[in-house]
Amino acid sequence: MNLYTYYRSTSSYRVRIALGLKGLDYNAVPVNLLSNGGEHRQPAYRELNPQGRVPALRTDAGDIVIQSPAIIEYLEERYPQYPLLPNNPFERAKQRSVAALIGCDIHPLHNVAVLNRLRQLQVEEAEVMAWIAHWIHEGFTAVEALIGEHRFCFQEPGLADVYLLPQVYAARRFKVELTAYPKILRVEKLGLQHPAILKAHPDAQSDKPV
Repeated sequence: MNLYTYYRSTSSYRVRIALGLKGLDYNAVPVNLLSNGGEHRQPAYRELNPQGRVPALRTDAGDIVIQSPAIIEYLEERYPQYPLLPNNPFERAKQRSVAALIGCDIHPLHNVAVLNRLRQLQVEEAEVMAWIAHWIHEGFTAVEALIGEHRFCFQEPGLADVYLLPQVYAARRFKVELTAYPKILRVEKLGLQHPAILKAHPDAQSDKPV
């Protein structure tokens, strides 16, 4: 498989964690979002992914899957070893609830396209940072109430952690204060000790600037 990725893309980070937890080999194909004009906007990449965003996955069969939720769902169905979702329907729903909260209600509001639009509208940089912090705090307050008291979000690493750990990384990148979320910080600490998750971390990617 080929994963078209960018080292600090939250969505790409999710997929790298899912691949790592499942023990799947893949080729990372870096897509430089910050190069002149952006590689993701070039015709060659647009042909691969008409939306012009990362990640995208080329499967072993040569098919292309875009959007991190769809990629992760594909991996879960195609490679059931180390499932990211438990068997119990309610427990599965709990994992999906946290993932959706992060993927739908937090991450999109600080996506680079949204931030660039705010800046185009001449919003002051301090207000842009306040915007980011507001929505991360709104979401993390709910996540903190939803996840469990021990180990990862719900015991062993699963779908909720696949979404939460990259979001914590983004919060730290934007210098959002996280001391109000001890359960989230516990998950972060465990994640930074897990070999598969460490391998997926932005700092471990070959396209990270030196």
